[in-house]
Amino acid sequence: MDRKRGKRPWLAALLGTLATGLGHFYLRRWRRGLAWFVAAVVASYLFVPPEAAQALLSGEGSDPADLAPVFVVGVASIADAYVLARRRQQRARREAAASRDAGTAVNQDGDDYGTGVTATATMGTASPGESDAESCPNCGKELDPELDFCPWCTARLDGENDRDE
Repeated sequence: MDRKRGKRPWLAALLGTLATGLGHFYLRRWRRGLAWFVAAVVASYLFVPPEAAQALLSGEGSDPADLAPVFVVGVASIADAYVLARRRQQRARREAAASRDAGTAVNQDGDDYGTGVTATATMGTASPGESDAESCPNCGKELDPELDFCPWCTARLDGENDRDE
């Protein structure tokens, strides 16, 4: 995988296990990371008995059920950091694919960016030269004649300049 495609989800999760919110800091989501850290501190203050916290700090054993609220917040923070990193990585892949396809008239592989539906399935089996449909001047994909924008790249279309009506 190319290093420029986004942050690594496994690394965000690993950092989140070291300290609550650290995975979010890796993703440069400063406020969200700080919010998760504050949530862990508040959960510790409100729901963990002082004796359990003191026992943990002194190195003595304590009942794990007493610390469960802090663990729940920590696990939720790890999952959130992982999901954010995955979304960012997928968005970077889509943007890279879109920038590669922007120079071509039609996306030949028919990739619909992760929906599992290919362009050949939605447009039929006609080759680009045989199609009567207009293509977007920005991304090259087939346009819906009813719309005044491209549903693929959201480029605004001027009725007279870009399409024959």
